[in-house]
Amino acid sequence: MAARDDFSEYFAARAHALRATAYLLCGDWHRAEDITQVAMTKLYLAWPRLREQGMDAYARKVVVRTFLAENRRLWRRREHLTETLPEPPVPDGDPDQRMLLEAALRTVPPRQRAVLVLRYWNDLSVEDTAEVLDCSAGTVKSQAARGIAALRTRLGPHFDVLSKGGR
Repeated sequence: MAARDDFSEYFAARAHALRATAYLLCGDWHRAEDITQVAMTKLYLAWPRLREQGMDAYARKVVVRTFLAENRRLWRRREHLTETLPEPPVPDGDPDQRMLLEAALRTVPPRQRAVLVLRYWNDLSVEDTAEVLDCSAGTVKSQAARGIAALRTRLGPHFDVLSKGGR
């Protein structure tokens, strides 16, 4: 019973952050909710064996791997959206810039997108990102460089404004 209460507390505290990470990976709040629910179900099943230390890193890893596994499914590739639904407004920052960045992020391949979200949204180190993605630090660096290059190409002149100084 105590383990269930612990999981409920963890879920209440971290579900929003994990859902935000999933949203940045997939670009759709409904799909992000599905990814988060699947990840939390996996986390709940493993809960008795887990330790408190490193729980957030493990939960992020489950979200990212769930996202990547879902993108491998053939039926997802056949689905084509005809129009996007409006997303809730973002309280801070310029909504137009955020929408521009999110649209560009959705054009980046899933693996590169996962690296960009983990490195620059979740502020993970190269080593932590490599651990989550189960790859080498060199792979993270190359995927990040390719992802940023793809964003730079997609955003064009907007990239310098969004990167706050043109880094």
